[in-house]
Amino acid sequence: MTRVNGKVMQDSNTDDLIFDVPTLVHELTKVMTLEPGDVIITGTPSGVALARKPQNWLKPGDVCEVEIEKIGVLRNPIVQGA
Repeated sequence: MTRVNGKVMQDSNTDDLIFDVPTLVHELTKVMTLEPGDVIITGTPSGVALARKPQNWLKPGDVCEVEIEKIGVLRNPIVQGA
């Protein structure tokens, strides 16, 4: 789940993937060795700013939280770039 300033922007899980996780791991290990700590990036579910009307881009002061069920929440404040 992804929240911006407490509002749910994306809510999905691996059941919604086109290919299930075992298939992804199987295909990847045909071409590379997966090591402990490797991360498999699977893309993004619906809800991104580009597809929203109005588009709701992150801006300084926003707080973005990404939650993975049974693992935890990563909370990132958005700051002005250099």
